[in-house]
This record gives sequence, structure tokens and C-alpha cells, in this order.
Amino acid sequence: MTATCIILDIGGVLEITPKTGWGQRWEEQLELPLGTVNERMRDVWQAGSVGRISERDVHWEVAARLGLDAPQVEAFMADLWTDYLGTPNEELIAYVRGLRGRCRLGILSNSFVGARERETALYHFDELVEQIVYSHEIGIGKPDLRAYEAACASLDVRPENCLFIDDVAVNVEAAQAAGMQGHLFEDNARTITRIEAHLDAGPLVPGRVPL
Repeated sequence: MTATCIILDIGGVLEITPKTGWGQRWEEQLELPLGTVNERMRDVWQAGSVGRISERDVHWEVAARLGLDAPQVEAFMADLWTDYLGTPNEELIAYVRGLRGRCRLGILSNSFVGARERETALYHFDELVEQIVYSHEIGIGKPDLRAYEAACASLDVRPENCLFIDDVAVNVEAAQAAGMQGHLFEDNARTITRIEAHLDAGPLVPGRVPL
């Protein structure tokens, strides 16, 4: 419970995820007004992010709501996953890999049904950290405080000994509200410096007044 801990987000931190414009391309191809894809699919995206719908049913809803045949659905979902998965942040991943043995390591990610299987196959995050907490598996997403509590519980660590790293300010603020330390990811250099400072400070021991 007194171990020092680093918990990271995936998209925008461990994965580089610039917008690809895939949705707009599909709207142009289908001759739909701009914004139609998200408008028609918003509740499905939300359900998928907290595990209230299966991948199979996502495909069915895509077909029904956008009028796509089976090959089009496969192509549409392939574009979605290309956008979602981005490319690996190789420098940060290599650095985090070198932290094994120095601290507890975890991931807390707002996700989508099917993310674990794809990210495991592509990036092996299951080998990078000890625990991965996906919103679609626990039914709760950031910035809900319960998501941070679940991440700490999965690693058996105290929130105050955890540094949480995310590229979304509201998620970092929520981590701090949950009793964790937080760092807003902007680039690798500043993030690595912040992690090193956290590790140098060491864990807080219950009953000991920090100097």
C-alpha cells in the first residue's frame, strides 16, 4: 500500500492519436451532412465506452443507422480503429518499460469494446504495466472519481502515492480530486521529468509527516 505508483492514460499519451478525419470522409462518401456520423452514433459510442454494448451489436447499429452493407461496415470499423489506435509513443513507452522494478505501473483508459484485444496485439501494454483498467470493462469512465479508485485498487496502492498522467486537463483535475498527484501530458520530456521527481520523492508512509 505504500509503494510509489505511476498510472498513465493511453490515447494521446502512450499512443499518438492525431485526428484522421475518417468520419468526415465517410460522410462525404455517403453524401451525408457534416457531423451526421457522430450525431447518429453518439449513444452507441457512449455505450461502447462503458461496455453496455458488444462489438457485434456496434457493427449492427453502424449498418442500421448509416445504411451500410457488410463490407462497408468492416471498412468503416477498420477506419475507426485506425483513428483510435494511432501510433505508439515509442520514446515514452521505452522509458516506462525501464521503470519496471522502480515503482508500481498501471494504465487507466477511457476505452471502447475491443480495445484491450487490439492494443494488446499491437502494443503489448499488458507487458508494459502490471494492471490495465479500461472504462468499457469496469463500466465507468474518467473523470468519474470511481475510475481512479478502481485503478488504485487494482494495484493495491494509496492514491497519494500515485502520479496520474493524462492529456486531458479535466481528467488530471479529477485524479487530484481523488487524492492522486496529477500531470497534464504535453510532451515526453516534461512528463519524464515529472515522473522522475515523483519517484525521487518516494511514497508517503501513513503516520509520517512529510518534510
